[in-house]
Amino acid sequence: MRQVTEVASHAREEVVAITPQTEGAVRECGSGNGLVSLYVQGAHNWDDSVPRDVVRLLPEGIPRGVWEHDAQDGNGDSHLKAGLVGPSESIPLIDGRLGLSTWQGLFLCEFDGPRARRSLVVTVLAGD
Repeated sequence: MRQVTEVASHAREEVVAITPQTEGAVRECGSGNGLVSLYVQGAHNWDDSVPRDVVRLLPEGIPRGVWEHDAQDGNGDSHLKAGLVGPSESIPLIDGRLGLSTWQGLFLCEFDGPRARRSLVVTVLAGD
C-alpha cells in the first residue's frame, strides 16, 4: 500500500511532525507486521554544482550563502543539509503499529521553506 501525503512548512528551516500522517496511512493499510518506508520528494541533485558542494561540506561546515549552488537560487546550504539528513526512513510495523519507542517520533526536516506542500510518500510493506 502506498499513500502520498502533503506536508506544509512555515519557516525556512523547520522540523515538522509527521507521525500522525504516517500512523493514519498504517491504519488504512490494515497490516499487522512489516515495514513502513517514508520518502520526502524533493530536488537534491538537479545540477552539477550540488555534488561539488557536497565535497566541500565537511571541511567548511554548512553556513548559508557561501556555496556554488547559491548562484542558482540561493539555497545551497539547504541541499547539503538535506543530503546529510536524507530523504527517507524505514520503521518496523509491529502488530499494526509503528515500531517507535515511547520517546520517538517522525519528522520532516525542512531546510528550504516555507513550502505550501512537500510530498511525503508512505509505503507499507506487509509481512504477514
